[in-house]
Amino acid sequence: MSTEDHGAGEQPPRTRAEARAAREAAEREAAEREPAEREPAKEPPRGSLSEERSDETKRVERAPASRNPEPTPPEIPRAPEGERLRLPPVAQPVSSAAAAQPPLNDHDDAPDPTRGSLSEERSDETKRVERAEGESKPPAPKNRRFLYTILAVVGVLVVVVAGLSVVSLFQGPRVSEVQVDAAEAIQVSGSRVILTANQSLQEIDESQVSVEPAAPFTIDAAGRNVGIRFTVPLDDATDYTVRVAGVTGEGGGPTSDLSTTFTTPASEIFLLNRTDDDDSIFRTDLSGEKAVPVFAHPRINDYRSTSTSLVVAVEDDDGSRILVMDHEGENVRELPLPGDGFVSSVQVSERGGLVGYTYSDKKITEDSGRASVLVTQLLSGEGEPQIIEVGGEEASIAEWQFVPDSAAVLFIDFDGALSLDDRSGDAGAQSMGLAARLLGVSRGTYTAVVERADQTIVELNLADGAETPLAASDPDFGPATEITPFPGGTLRHVVARDAGGLPTGQATIRVDDEGVAEPLLEVESGNAILQACASPSGQYAAVTVAPNLADNAYDNLLVPLPKTLETHLFDLRSGEELVALTGFDASWCQMAPSF
Repeated sequence: MSTEDHGAGEQPPRTRAEARAAREAAEREAAEREPAEREPAKEPPRGSLSEERSDETKRVERAPASRNPEPTPPEIPRAPEGERLRLPPVAQPVSSAAAAQPPLNDHDDAPDPTRGSLSEERSDETKRVERAEGESKPPAPKNRRFLYTILAVVGVLVVVVAGLSVVSLFQGPRVSEVQVDAAEAIQVSGSRVILTANQSLQEIDESQVSVEPAAPFTIDAAGRNVGIRFTVPLDDATDYTVRVAGVTGEGGGPTSDLSTTFTTPASEIFLLNRTDDDDSIFRTDLSGEKAVPVFAHPRINDYRSTSTSLVVAVEDDDGSRILVMDHEGENVRELPLPGDGFVSSVQVSERGGLVGYTYSDKKITEDSGRASVLVTQLLSGEGEPQIIEVGGEEASIAEWQFVPDSAAVLFIDFDGALSLDDRSGDAGAQSMGLAARLLGVSRGTYTAVVERADQTIVELNLADGAETPLAASDPDFGPATEITPFPGGTLRHVVARDAGGLPTGQATIRVDDEGVAEPLLEVESGNAILQACASPSGQYAAVTVAPNLADNAYDNLLVPLPKTLETHLFDLRSGEELVALTGFDASWCQMAPSF
């Protein structure tokens, strides 16, 4: 039983039952009185209520922190009859812990008429406390669906990877990358297709590789890569399929085929056209309908083309100059010459990155000056021009050619000595015997066709010096004055003569590797065939004709030619003529024509 202590000198302490009885009596008395007659209740001494609240607070503080008794509205003590008790102040919540404290009065106290309003006030306070408690708790994950989505994606990836791993056990190697330059492939020998597999491969034999349409090739395989090198240029506007059959991974397992298909672009050709005003080099497709001039100069003596550049020899009052430019005729730069002089017979080595030409000084006397020496220099313009020597002396050259797909030059000097000089090394000129004429050098085979001093025509292997007589054609059209090898055969220039030896006509004969011959172009007497060249792959031919020689005046350049020249383009596979174009010196040719 708790007591209400009102302090010394005041009313004696009462029990709770006495206090309740006093309150009930006061309530009954208050109900009987008129409101106007009520006297204000005296405020009970603060000391007793404060001390009672202090005792209750101590009991709450001693209670375990985990207790959270159901809150009960505080009991309001009633004053004795004729007196009104002053309500104690309601404690304001400052934290969730303060709001959870038990009430100051026991649950068995009598209800107070003002209890409803206190409960409503407490209810509002309790809601604010609960909101504060909710804000103080650590937040839960805001979007569990996102987490579930991530887990689902990871699960799918695991399944896919596992599935691919299982599939790989039952599949052979596959192509992961292909490298090919189709534009280069139709212009030069030695272009490559590289197939990269998704794993290292066992040794590849050449018999496993096929190319369709057929083209000669070599292979170079290592690790994951299989390189197919074409020994001759490919045809234009053609779909090629390269297949490597029965490949196996280095670690064993199933076999599979590696394959790729690529398309080569359509061919273009450069031609030189001379007029009374300016000379010009133009580029055209094989129909002749898209001719575009790319470079003009008053006097263009000669030019050659690489896969990326044009090398042009022009004539000025002070002599010759060699200009290098791109295929658009732009980014022009000049190469240094051995001196002030003239150049002719310009040629290029794509593989060696070289330009070569015969050079003669502008001033030549019996004791000084160089005449028709053979010069090579880098297309990049680096370094000085190099004059070829034979036996330690600069040699005057009658004929020469770059060996296709190399940096070697094959030449005949004025003494009739045939020599080979690889400009990529320091071995110097090597003797290949005597020769009267150099007819041509084939692509991809390192073989030259030469006329020996005894007038026999042979095929000379430049690697080992072996030679075999050139087989006659079937039918035999007679001895050829010019022979141009191409992949798959030769183009031969023959002159028909009457019984007295006078020319009655000329023809370009196509002869395949089996010796089967067929006329490609024939002209009557009074016209002349100056040159016949094949496209890099041997797919097309360009034949230069000087018509109506009696009325066709010559120009006045260093190497004079008839002013009117035309070039006939043929499909070598069918023999059909495609078009006749104004101009000459087709870029398919290794050198300019002469007459």
